[in-house]
Amino acid sequence: MKRKCVYAGTFDPPTTGHEKVIENCLKIFDEVVVAVLVNPEKKPYFTESERVLLLKALYPDEKRVKVRVFCGAAVDLLEEENTAFYVRGIRNTVDFEYENANFFASKKLKKDFVSIYFPAEQEDLHISSTLVRNSIRFKKDYSKYIPEKILKVFNEILEKRDV
Repeated sequence: MKRKCVYAGTFDPPTTGHEKVIENCLKIFDEVVVAVLVNPEKKPYFTESERVLLLKALYPDEKRVKVRVFCGAAVDLLEEENTAFYVRGIRNTVDFEYENANFFASKKLKKDFVSIYFPAEQEDLHISSTLVRNSIRFKKDYSKYIPEKILKVFNEILEKRDV
């Protein structure tokens, strides 16, 4: 049986932290579904198609990584993908508390729901999509927070916006 997990997030934009979580998933699972979540309450900086493009550019030749867009509850996404494994990256206790609350709620909706938490490396605890967006806004260097493999595509997207 194929082992598959779902790693979902806004990925606005994908960071080196996200890349490390996906790399960890590839060590354990046969397939990793990276889902760009659409949250109607959030106004993302990057469009859905830009985020998908960046994530696909991160793993252009890796057949085990599938990128898709999803709007809805995590349990519904897991049902669609026929897996119980939901991966989360954890940077600090705030992330842990948030993810744990979601775990308990999701477990009530899907009895076989399994959360897998990957803690961030100590040197990466500060990396977030918000940090990247703020760096762009204030014209600061963001290059060390964006995976090197997608930096060219990332910069092209920003150039089209005249940022």
